[in-house]
Amino acid sequence: MRALAIAASGMKAQQLHVEVIANNIANINTTGFKRARAEFTDLLYQAERLQGTSNRGSDNMIPEGAQVGLGVRTAAIRNLHVQGTLESTGNKLDLALTGRGWFQVTDAAGETLYTRAGAFNTNATGQLVNADGYKLVPAITIPATATDILVGESGIVSVRLDTQTALQQVGQLTIANFANETGLEPLGGNLYRTTTASGTAVAAVPGDPGFATVKQGYLESSNVDPVREITDLIAAQRSYEMNSKVITAADQMMQTIATGMR
Repeated sequence: MRALAIAASGMKAQQLHVEVIANNIANINTTGFKRARAEFTDLLYQAERLQGTSNRGSDNMIPEGAQVGLGVRTAAIRNLHVQGTLESTGNKLDLALTGRGWFQVTDAAGETLYTRAGAFNTNATGQLVNADGYKLVPAITIPATATDILVGESGIVSVRLDTQTALQQVGQLTIANFANETGLEPLGGNLYRTTTASGTAVAAVPGDPGFATVKQGYLESSNVDPVREITDLIAAQRSYEMNSKVITAADQMMQTIATGMR
């Protein structure tokens, strides 16, 4: 009976939907996290009667036909790169992006990765690094004698040394954009990698047309909406229950047939 397989595909789809929602809720306080949305599409259709064919060899054409769908499958899990709210931290090395753009860091293997989480710090040599110790690109070094750090909206990094009153520029931040942000591969740790689908990174100075500006002393919060996630969770749970009832009904129908054949 096809209903069993169809309902099973629906239950599997809703299980995945709940898993996506669970991950969104789990990362509700993750800096720079972008919520995901499961997207589904219907499976192939089995034709019981084709539309547009003649009716028993006559000139009369069948107008609609009869095609039975065979269930649902996962089409994509889309990361929604919508701006999150900015939270003030007061930390001079916390940076947030307002608009489109990604910070660039290099991992231990030298690969350039991308992140919206701007919680930076300095390593033993004074270079700006993220929470995993990955160096910011381009490399910026804060002198050990710096008493103040200022980062402008255009990404210019300046410091005030203990023996000077004037600011001294020590670097210029650049950020990257992509033709298709949803095509980036999430790696965990607030990091993403380029793929063929995302296109190559286009780097520019913050504030350039189409690029974000930098906000010092702020971090971008997760864009997860708790109310929406709970609503989606309830809908997914109800859909899962309805598919399970279809399986129960189909099983009872098969039992009726088996009982009648005895």
